[in-house]
Amino acid sequence: MGTPALDPLLVTQLALGAVALYTLVTGAGRAIDALLSLAYRYEVPEALIGVTLVAVGTSLPELGAHVTASVGILSGALDYRVTSAVVVGGNMGSSTTQQLLLFGILLFGFGRIDLSTRTLTDAFVPMILGLTLTLVTAWDGTITRVDGLVLLVAFAVYLGYSYARRQPTPVQGVASTNVTADAGTAVVMLLLVLASASILLTVVQDVVAGVVLGGSMVGVLTLGIAASFPELSTVLDGIRRKTPVVAVGILVGSNIVNPLLGLGLGGAISTYHVPTAVVVWDLPFKIVAAVGLVLYVRYRGGVLRRRVGVWLIGAYFVYVVGRMLLFPGQ
Repeated sequence: MGTPALDPLLVTQLALGAVALYTLVTGAGRAIDALLSLAYRYEVPEALIGVTLVAVGTSLPELGAHVTASVGILSGALDYRVTSAVVVGGNMGSSTTQQLLLFGILLFGFGRIDLSTRTLTDAFVPMILGLTLTLVTAWDGTITRVDGLVLLVAFAVYLGYSYARRQPTPVQGVASTNVTADAGTAVVMLLLVLASASILLTVVQDVVAGVVLGGSMVGVLTLGIAASFPELSTVLDGIRRKTPVVAVGILVGSNIVNPLLGLGLGGAISTYHVPTAVVVWDLPFKIVAAVGLVLYVRYRGGVLRRRVGVWLIGAYFVYVVGRMLLFPGQ
């Protein structure tokens, strides 16, 4: 008995989706590099850069997917329920990858991280509050325009709080030497992010119709993992430069940007259907993990050792396997 032949159309769609996914991530990285060069050229304060370009820039793949998805939903080009499930699942998958897997890799690679009370107050507490607010707004299975605006206002409050609390540091970036070229690069790359996100969502919508897994699970395993590549480079750089606390701040910051700004934008533009798995598994899992880590850090006097990294990596795989077993069709 011969091996069943692969559907040429499915193979083509998967290849196109892979190219779009790669372009989405690399385009976002090029855009943020150009924007950072311009910011340093015009001497934008380092604190403002940290809470805007760096925090938002590492989440640009997710944000581009949300904007594109919402516009596609409004225009009728993309299916409301499937597209909502994919981008919401991708949002949850990306933030969970950063919170558990990448944080675990950082801790395992560095060996020991000392977190101050200020770090817990400025980073982990806002993350827990943001995730809790997201759970409250999504509990009824829909993120309405009002819910989206609430999330966006919460993100604005977080930006203001972060800017007020941020300690001044010297500017350490490379200033732009060609403003026109960098501005053009930023614009082109941002347009490329939106275009590749549009192609990716169209492909995923078609693929979801032919596979067993549901849209949000596909989002967790594709967009969720790939969109975490910018944060992975931050983790590896943090290990190499011996600056783990900076990497922790970016990982936790992305966990605030993704739900508040990403879901806030999508909800405000088009509204979202939220799969049950998100409100009974994804968000509760993330909140419990975050609260547990904070309590452990307080108990240990701010010290995290390598074994905690192993626990976090294990918790990530529990999250993924548990989701696949309990909610494969969502």
